[in-house]
Amino acid sequence: MARRIADLWDPKGERHDVPTYPWGLAPDGLATRDQLVAMGLRPRGGAVAQVMWFSRLSPEPRFARLYEIAKATPPKPRTPGQIASLAAAMRARRTCPECGEVKPYCLSTSLGVCTPCADGFTTAA
Repeated sequence: MARRIADLWDPKGERHDVPTYPWGLAPDGLATRDQLVAMGLRPRGGAVAQVMWFSRLSPEPRFARLYEIAKATPPKPRTPGQIASLAAAMRARRTCPECGEVKPYCLSTSLGVCTPCADGFTTAA
């Protein structure tokens, strides 16, 4: 089957069960989840359409769901407990279990320890 952009044009949703537009041709007022996040918004409600495009990575067309910008709202603010929990989780990801130092970077999961400990350059604590 030849790859044609015309195959992706389905604004009534007859072929793809949901209104479908080629990349860059979606009507105004619709955005992908990533575009909404860049605007500081979160989608509310289900996807109303999709955008499709062809990629060299896959023989099948790729797609992204589209949400109405008018229904999107700002995310809920995090509670102090959520902020403390996230800070503790990040501190745990940066703490080396071997030397106990809190590093300014997250430790590699493949090594399980900080780079100096993995290389054997640590001094006795």
